[in-house]
Amino acid sequence: MSSLYSRSKDLPSRSRKSLSDSPPSSPSYSTKTFRQDRASSRSDSSGVEPASDRLSARTSTYTRRENRLASLSKTEDDSASKDYKKLYEDALTENEKLKSRLEDSKQELTKIRSQLDRVTQKQDRMSERSTVFESEKREKEALEKRVSDMEEEFKVLTELKSDNQRLKDENGALIRVISKLSK
Repeated sequence: MSSLYSRSKDLPSRSRKSLSDSPPSSPSYSTKTFRQDRASSRSDSSGVEPASDRLSARTSTYTRRENRLASLSKTEDDSASKDYKKLYEDALTENEKLKSRLEDSKQELTKIRSQLDRVTQKQDRMSERSTVFESEKREKEALEKRVSDMEEEFKVLTELKSDNQRLKDENGALIRVISKLSK
């Protein structure tokens, strides 16, 4: 009920109010006298209670009802506005907490990305180094093999030189022997 009344304040005047939401209107003089006349005729015929007592009882009941409804609508309006205000403040607080968490998460993400980039760069350098190391290792093995081959060739050459020298010496001795024999 109070929501209709509070909405009706906000809406243009063409909206309808229910009878219980509209403020009490004071009855016109003719209505009052008509009621009193009817009440007096009833009391005369039935003899139960005077019309003025019934009218005051109705008026007081009506007034109490209207006061109760007004107080309820005020407390509902106050509590609703307080509740809305509290809900709004709670929502703002929650939003601020979430924003701070989001910022923290963004900073952490940035930090983790930078660490990932550094690790990736290190791995790239390590893989480059390992690639270079592997190629250097292969080159070293190839050079060592070549050196060992050259050492073998050197041994063979020294043997050949010694054999060549021995053969020269033998050849010279044979030439001398032949020359002595031929003389």
